[in-house]
Amino acid sequence: MRLNDVKPQKGSKKRRRRVGRGISAGQGASAGLGMRGQKSRSGSGTRPGFEGGQQPLYRRVPKLKGFPVVNRKIYTTINVEKLSSLPANTEVTLESLRTAGILTAVKGPLKILGNGELGVALNVKAAAFTGQARSKIEAAGGSCQVLE
Repeated sequence: MRLNDVKPQKGSKKRRRRVGRGISAGQGASAGLGMRGQKSRSGSGTRPGFEGGQQPLYRRVPKLKGFPVVNRKIYTTINVEKLSSLPANTEVTLESLRTAGILTAVKGPLKILGNGELGVALNVKAAAFTGQARSKIEAAGGSCQVLE
């Protein structure tokens, strides 16, 4: 076997169909592209993603910052450092914080965040806790109870 003996396998090479060369050739006149219209003309048809003038999908979807959460939960948030002014063994709820004057506006259920330090033991009842907030309350000798 030599380099000049190398040939493709028999039947692997097929002659291309010559379209639009008369009716006797089998693919004459419209060359298998149908009658008239954009797809039968020369040149490319439409660019990828074109939807016939309708606003295409890639322009309809929001860009960059991701999609908004449809039914996101809105919490009334408070940091652990604000709770340090309360006396020891106090039961902390949304209502007790409003009566104490620590919270003024209520946007939803109470969520405790972990910024700051806590030196007193408190019994906190809230809808949600961050991991840091929970560990700081329990390290001070308090307890965390999640309300449904």
